[in-house]
Amino acid sequence: MKAVETVAVEVDDGVTRIDRWFRRRYPHLSQGQIEKLIRTGQVRVDGARVKASDRVSPGQVVRVPPLPEAAPRLPVGISGKDVDFVRALVIHKDDDVIVLNKPAGLAVQGGTNTLRHLDGLLDGLKFESEKKPKLVHRLDRDTSGCLVLARHARAAAFLGEAFRDRDTDKIYWAIVLGAPRPRIGELRSWMRKAPGVHDADREMMQACLQADEGAVHAITQYAVLDEAGQQAAWVALRPVTGRTHQLRFHMAELGYAIAGDPKYKCERPTPNGLEQSLLLHARALRLPHPSGGELKIIAPMPEHMKRAFDLLGFEEREARDPFAPFGGGP
Repeated sequence: MKAVETVAVEVDDGVTRIDRWFRRRYPHLSQGQIEKLIRTGQVRVDGARVKASDRVSPGQVVRVPPLPEAAPRLPVGISGKDVDFVRALVIHKDDDVIVLNKPAGLAVQGGTNTLRHLDGLLDGLKFESEKKPKLVHRLDRDTSGCLVLARHARAAAFLGEAFRDRDTDKIYWAIVLGAPRPRIGELRSWMRKAPGVHDADREMMQACLQADEGAVHAITQYAVLDEAGQQAAWVALRPVTGRTHQLRFHMAELGYAIAGDPKYKCERPTPNGLEQSLLLHARALRLPHPSGGELKIIAPMPEHMKRAFDLLGFEEREARDPFAPFGGGP
């Protein structure tokens, strides 16, 4: 606090010593600091000087001088470096929702041999709240971009329902191998998890029949935004359903796998100089807000995507509205 304040003693404060009133209201101050403020006359009650042992009652007014700021308290079990790291990912924050621009390579949740993950860093996103935020959806480890967190139970229930009921609109950008034809289309298929694999890092989806055990229906819309000859294309992807690895699976099934995908491949060659990182970014998200209205977020491109764009001659500014290729709405 950097200015003088006048603070009223509340009914809930009761009748108490002025030094104890200070300790309860400003817990970061030591007893020595409080006594010095009182002794030097910087603290006054109803305009008069007081001693540390003097009592204050509800209705009285306390002059509070400029106070030193409280030192930031690190969440238990997380380092200051981790707090700085995870807070630097925040691209939107309000009383209900936090949206991160998740980096590629960071798992959302833990698993076999996954010791560092976003779920383990959520204490760093408490900010002024007592509780850490909750994950309401997921992104693959190697996918970057928009990831939504709920800051309290009511928001978590609201957002969870919005994702389940497909009231959200998500746009991904990808660089794929080859130039898809037709340039705009919709992909529909039945898919299921390959049997016998229970580790999230190794699981894969496979095509199947509707009658097969575990079969789910997946729908993806796509639009080619630009091409680098026949070598590669910049594609916008809109998942109508939200299945595991859906976008990666569908593009590989179409014959134009996402560049850098270690699981879902096609026979097309990778352009020289293109990095091996998965080139898939959750670019934009539109969803109803727990407190009313609509939230629209665009996640800046990560460096590995920018380098791929530069190499292939794609211009990000040519697609100012990520929702435009799909008519601008769900």
